[in-house]
Amino acid sequence: MKREVLLQLKHIELCQEENIVFHDASLTLHDREFVYVIGKVGSGKSSLLKSLYCEIPIAQGKAFIMGYDLLRMRKREIPYLRRKLGIVFQDFQLLTDRSVIGNLEFVLKATGWKKKSEILCRIKEVLGQVGMQNKGYKMPHELSGGEQQRIAIARALLNEPKLILADEPTGNLDPETGLQIVQLLHDICRYGTAVIMTTHNYTIVESLPARVVKCENTALCEIN
Repeated sequence: MKREVLLQLKHIELCQEENIVFHDASLTLHDREFVYVIGKVGSGKSSLLKSLYCEIPIAQGKAFIMGYDLLRMRKREIPYLRRKLGIVFQDFQLLTDRSVIGNLEFVLKATGWKKKSEILCRIKEVLGQVGMQNKGYKMPHELSGGEQQRIAIARALLNEPKLILADEPTGNLDPETGLQIVQLLHDICRYGTAVIMTTHNYTIVESLPARVVKCENTALCEIN
């Protein structure tokens, strides 16, 4: 079966302020694929992900993600692209003034869901996917770091994205919890959602192998 190309970067250049982050960098990602993006601090891992959800503009080259041309994106198109992506941050970014269900409900309403019954049904589904089905009424501060990251992953899954971008999702977690979170992302990938995960934790990469791409010298290099 022919696999869908979700992401294609060809000879891109990416700059921040006056610094060249990537020059002549290329990367292709297919559906249901898991990719680690590794590299030293400051090598461009987070900048790469930010360019994929239009936080940082790509200066030149060719860049397509799920049918969108990143070099020709109009501002009004960006929210529609982001709805097709799941984004997981290192620091969870949960709303502290509302419960887990309130956090997830906020995202669904903001992305056009209207029916209360459908909203609650979808929330129940994603909480089950991440093993947090009994934590819906908890406030974020009542959860451990690992539990908060599971909720962040549930939030990323709400609109059934084809691709999850996870930026150092284990950075604030202890090693054992971090490994559990990455295992969860691998499980999600096996069910059909592609994952790009940045990390500088080589122990995780060795423990849960997948395709590895390294940010080095303004390029993206495949590691065999």
